[in-house]
Amino acid sequence: MKRVLFAMLLVVVTFQAHAVGHIADVSIYNRDTGEVLPVHFNKGQYWIAGVPGARYAVSISNRTDERILAVTSVDGVNAISGDTANWSQTGYVFRPWESYQIDGWRKSNSEVADFLFASSSASYATLTGRPANVGIIGVALFHERHPLPPAYSQRERPRTVAPAPVDVPAQAASSASPLAKRAAPSAEEGLGTAHGQREKSQVTQVDFERLQNSPNEIILIRYDSLPNLIAMGVVRPLPAPNSIPNAFPGAAVAHYVPDPPSYRP
Repeated sequence: MKRVLFAMLLVVVTFQAHAVGHIADVSIYNRDTGEVLPVHFNKGQYWIAGVPGARYAVSISNRTDERILAVTSVDGVNAISGDTANWSQTGYVFRPWESYQIDGWRKSNSEVADFLFASSSASYATLTGRPANVGIIGVALFHERHPLPPAYSQRERPRTVAPAPVDVPAQAASSASPLAKRAAPSAEEGLGTAHGQREKSQVTQVDFERLQNSPNEIILIRYDSLPNLIAMGVVRPLPAPNSIPNAFPGAAVAHYVPDPPSYRP
């Protein structure tokens, strides 16, 4: 059965470093600094360090010569519909080799509300009664089913191998809440994604039929503030620069006019 899904306008992104994935490259982009956030691998999980108060985007680049579907989840919430995320839901359709930045929570075919790093208590998921999965970004990727040539019978139909199923969190109760405001986390509180300001982001609706019910690839990227990642041992703190101690660091160093280059007395 065909589903109505969203296809994005082509947006060229030049960076490929720090990406995760095989069918598609997924990376997280700090929109305020222009930086692609480095990915840290720790105990079988991918992590990034978010900057409190910064706008970010989920950048996805199709690495295949066919269309793919990317069902995108932030903090356990579908980034298009706002429903508790399930990979059977709507997503973004990518043309062959296409790249696109998902900048926020989709509000309509022409607007999104910015993804904004904020304290977990100020995240959109928490304010809508779903705090259990704050701090993770997920992208479920699907290949497209194509009509079979007339020569194929049902019995001769090519078969595909589906990946092992992954548990999906049960639907959590939701309640009406005000939109999240820009807020930095405390040293103990984790990082989440708030509902930021609206901006223009145009998409169109297209049909897409999945090759199979379960994803062909699932990409998971967890995130938190840098101090919390250092405290968890995910990121090593930078060592202090080596220096030679100075017994008189405040004393002025006397000197005279130096000779010009190549000067010989």
